[in-house]
Amino acid sequence: MTRHLLLTTAAAVLLAASGTTLAAQDTHPETGEPLAETQVFKYRLLDQFPTIDPQLIEETAGGHVARQIFEGLLTQNADGTLRPGVATEWSSEDNQTWTFTLRDNAKWSNGDPVTAHDFVYAWRRAADPATASEYAWYVELTQMQGAKEIIAGEAATDTLGVRAVDDHTLEVTLTQPLPYFPQMAVHYTLMPAHQPTIEAHGADWTDPENIVVNGAYTLAEIRVNEFFRLERNPEYWGAEDVIIDEVYGYVINDANQALSRFQAGEFDMMDDLPAGSYPDLEEESPETAHAVPRLCSYYYTFNQSESGHEALKDPKVRKALSYAVRRNVITDQILQAGQKPAYSFTHWATADFELPTIDYSQMSQDARMEKAMELMQEAGYGPDNPLDLDLIYNTSENHKQIAIAVSQMWKPLGVNITLSNYEWQSYLDIRGNQQFDIARSAWCADYNEASTFLDLLTSNNANNDGKYISEEFDQLMDEAAKADDPQPLYTQAEEVLARDMAIIPIYHYTQNFVLNPEVRNWPMENAENNWYVRDLYRAAAE
Repeated sequence: MTRHLLLTTAAAVLLAASGTTLAAQDTHPETGEPLAETQVFKYRLLDQFPTIDPQLIEETAGGHVARQIFEGLLTQNADGTLRPGVATEWSSEDNQTWTFTLRDNAKWSNGDPVTAHDFVYAWRRAADPATASEYAWYVELTQMQGAKEIIAGEAATDTLGVRAVDDHTLEVTLTQPLPYFPQMAVHYTLMPAHQPTIEAHGADWTDPENIVVNGAYTLAEIRVNEFFRLERNPEYWGAEDVIIDEVYGYVINDANQALSRFQAGEFDMMDDLPAGSYPDLEEESPETAHAVPRLCSYYYTFNQSESGHEALKDPKVRKALSYAVRRNVITDQILQAGQKPAYSFTHWATADFELPTIDYSQMSQDARMEKAMELMQEAGYGPDNPLDLDLIYNTSENHKQIAIAVSQMWKPLGVNITLSNYEWQSYLDIRGNQQFDIARSAWCADYNEASTFLDLLTSNNANNDGKYISEEFDQLMDEAAKADDPQPLYTQAEEVLARDMAIIPIYHYTQNFVLNPEVRNWPMENAENNWYVRDLYRAAAE
């Protein structure tokens, strides 16, 4: 039997004894540090998030906001381990039927109780084709009973394997044992939703004047492509533990401008640093600059759909383009922040993942380039018969620099690249509708297990924007989902991806960022980069 219980934090004990909120105290109750008089956290966003509707979010920026204003069954500690969210206990006898006990003091921001019914509604909503969630596939990935049929439009949403036993007991039934289901329950797609608000306001339910949330913060203000502001939610069950009063997020596309504004003290944290800036930042301000592993992979997607360029349907062309990419130049000369060249899709730091030996990763770059030119000639292309392709990316100086560098690396193959830059929403639309040849892409883990990467490239995944289809790969992933030990199957799956060159893996991320040293308790060891402002505090300036 798997069983997890709520642990009372030292802070909660102290607060219960004192009856005082943390925000009202002069010193931190655990560390004894003097607290800043003004408890505000400000950070930079690269792009405006398209939505903060948990069942519609499909990208990192929206996910970060969702974690502040909504709370799922479970959340994560600073090291990425599970901790109670709305649920205080969770258990399973067979890893196939899971029971979650919900706390009786969880409330929505309007005072309504958070119940098991709110989760049932949200999860059915995520799977419902009428919602048109880009993450509906995630519900299916959980192996929840009925999810596949519902998403395909073949069954009613009330057949989904989740039910409210009572207001405070949620039962989830899977089609097969899945020991890491609780880890998957952290994801924003499985956060609850307030049904009366959605029914009353429709698509406008996330506007500040309408939104009802259950997280540590509420949405107070938003100006699209400029900033948003969050305020503490007094109805949050753990409100007494929350120190930061307000959160601001500023949309700044230009990394150099953003860094200048950070250095001027306009905000407290930014990642996606200007390419090549990290070594100097680390040397000049080691207390500010940080580099930690992050479970994200940077890659280029080929459009292999019927509408795609005919040349890209040839694995020889795809391999040639991949072989010609000088990954070390990108990581060591352009980015310079500890990133590692990638020859697999799955990040090397993923829990229990056994990195396969990919043949071309063992070759010298000169040998790879020689092979690339040979493959292009076999495919009928070269300097005498050039291949014209477009490469799209979203607004970022780093993406631009990498795209320019790669286009130069491809020139000796007789490949002429047209670069196209788009703002975030347009880029998502173009990529999602297969209106490209090659697209800049990145994937960050939804949970710490290899399937979070590999399932993206299965043929039925809505986020498989390149429309790579392989029955062999699909079968391996299907078998992995049922296996007691899926790791050998994951290794085989990566070998298939390399053989087909389904994508061009370029590098595995580190999380490189700058953080105001006054902001304390940042989760440096959370490789998924899941951070919660409720855990942060601002120390008084020294």
